[in-house]
Amino acid sequence: MSSVFPARPVSALDRLATPCLVLERGRLARNLARMAATLAIRRVGFRPHLKTAKSADIARLAAPPPEGALTVSTLREADYFAHHGWNDLFYAVGLGPGKLGQVGALLRRGVRLLTLVDHVESAQALHDFARREELPFRALIEIDCGDRRGGVPPQSDELLAIARALGAGFAGVATHGGQSYAARDRAGFAAAAQAEADALRLAAARLQAAGFPSQILSLGSSPTALADVDLTGITEVRAGVYMFWDCYQAGIGACELGDLALSVLAEVIGRPAARPHEFLIDAGAFALSKDRSTAALGDGRDVGYGLVCDLDGEVLPGLRVEKVWQEHGLVVSPIPLPAERFRPGDRVRILPNHACPTSAAHDRYFVVNGTREVLAEWTRVNGW
Repeated sequence: MSSVFPARPVSALDRLATPCLVLERGRLARNLARMAATLAIRRVGFRPHLKTAKSADIARLAAPPPEGALTVSTLREADYFAHHGWNDLFYAVGLGPGKLGQVGALLRRGVRLLTLVDHVESAQALHDFARREELPFRALIEIDCGDRRGGVPPQSDELLAIARALGAGFAGVATHGGQSYAARDRAGFAAAAQAEADALRLAAARLQAAGFPSQILSLGSSPTALADVDLTGITEVRAGVYMFWDCYQAGIGACELGDLALSVLAEVIGRPAARPHEFLIDAGAFALSKDRSTAALGDGRDVGYGLVCDLDGEVLPGLRVEKVWQEHGLVVSPIPLPAERFRPGDRVRILPNHACPTSAAHDRYFVVNGTREVLAEWTRVNGW
């Protein structure tokens, strides 16, 4: 559906089929504006990561086409955003040879697709495929700046071998400071951001000396994107979950609970009389995900599978989703709950532990703006 709000509300939260995603447009807009302003002040390019939002309506707010550049996590996302008007896309997951057919289809459509490699064999397969198909291509080499998820160390010999395998398709280097998620304060985020920038600059300097100049130096995660570090030489920053934030990001200090833009609307479906501290909702593992990232935070910051809010989005103190089954969630309170509250048919909103896997189970957002009225539906793309 269109991102243009209708003149009258489509429906109200108490009439929607549950479980479903509710998106606070005002909070989304503030999160987008904060990131854009921060990076504009620092005079560095921004390539928002749509791995969490996966929505053209949201992408139009973050980086409007045709000038806007996006980061994606699947080639299905790349196809979707290309269809909706974006031409400059970075597929920021290490490219395997099995995906070359999808890459080729996008390149044939004229999409300026950046790909990512961290192995000589992958680089050679991409180079040979593009030459055989007579297609131009651009690829970045993934650098490991400490996250140890993917990439090559900036000082490794393999770095230069990958660049040689890419040949004229080599476009630069990219890294992701995923270790920032282990930080617990601004100083930790800044240290991770500094490691990102230093790793890229070292890799680019070595490549330059070997005759491979980097056009692009790309880094980012939501916590590090907002850190105040020297970005000299860096051409672009990427970030994704900042659009919504989540309970884990709030737990590590990257945002406040009041910044969380996404929640799952759920209905109470059970209230055992013998257990006055509990009630059941119709949002379980498939609607909320089974991510328990906050369990590692300690100090009372573990939110279980999500914090419980009323229909207006206000956090209900002490209530959290303690356990999930496939389609059931168990909400637990530290004190007995009033008998007249949380009866079958009542509704609550759950702030997710981790917004990315939670939203992946849903096909659309029901957009509100500080009230219970639904102003629009924004669809999203899923799958690979």
